[in-house]
Amino acid sequence: MNDAALAPGRRLSQIRQELGLSQRRAAELSGLTHSAISTIEQDKVSPAVSTLQKLLKVYGLSLSEFFSEPKGNDAPKVIVRQEDLVEIGSQGVSLKLVDNGQAQRSIGMLLEIYQPGASTGEKLRHPGEETGTLLEGEITLVVNGQPYHLNAGESYVIDTGLPHSFTNLSAQPCRIVSAHTPANF
Repeated sequence: MNDAALAPGRRLSQIRQELGLSQRRAAELSGLTHSAISTIEQDKVSPAVSTLQKLLKVYGLSLSEFFSEPKGNDAPKVIVRQEDLVEIGSQGVSLKLVDNGQAQRSIGMLLEIYQPGASTGEKLRHPGEETGTLLEGEITLVVNGQPYHLNAGESYVIDTGLPHSFTNLSAQPCRIVSAHTPANF
């Protein structure tokens, strides 16, 4: 079994141990509680994207690196089938990364689904830019403390270096297609 096939919590535990970090030290460096890390590593809860980003930053990994299967020497794919999309979301937020196996890409693409009441959690923040279009539903996007309400057919463009979050306050799912730089946020 390869590392990427492990349950997310077990994989986080393995990475932390390979780095020689205790759970307490990982908690100090990430700003999370020791009990939160323990619960995540036991796969008792699925962490919010923002929580996972905090841990991965300490571990020197991006979300896409954490969730991607190790690539062999195969040429990058031209067509990425639905079953090959890499799921990096949790807690009612499905974020499917379009990954063709190319190690160095300039841009990344996500297919996103937010269930009613779902949120990315705490404000995300990473260097780069993101643009997206709502295909269905509605979403509240908060950028640098300013809320924006978007409906199907509307688009956004944001500097992802600013704190931002997405929350579906409606009773219907929201679908978004987005592109971001760098490719491995």
